[in-house]
Amino acid sequence: MHDYIKERTLKLGEYIVETRNTVRTIAREFGVSKSTVHKDLTERLPEINVELANQVKEILEYHKSIRHLRGGEATKLKYNRDGGEGEPVEVGQLASKKFVEHRGFSSPLWKS
Repeated sequence: MHDYIKERTLKLGEYIVETRNTVRTIAREFGVSKSTVHKDLTERLPEINVELANQVKEILEYHKSIRHLRGGEATKLKYNRDGGEGEPVEVGQLASKKFVEHRGFSSPLWKS
């Protein structure tokens, strides 16, 4: 393994322990891909520093355990933002509006 890779791996490991940032954020800040960050932290770091690798592993497992919550929050924010004029909109409410607009009352099923 090249020295610059070892140095980067150690810097990434120390940084994630200090900041508890996500892999995506760290990749952006270090100017490398998410795949590189993940490979450095999960495969290369245990070969270099086992103790640091265990700390990083706990953080990555925590991020993995809450990712469904982060995704749900992002979706909620997206639909609230698209609700128009700053009014909060329920996620289901927006979906219902789109369904009614799409189906409308012109469908033969809705005519009386």
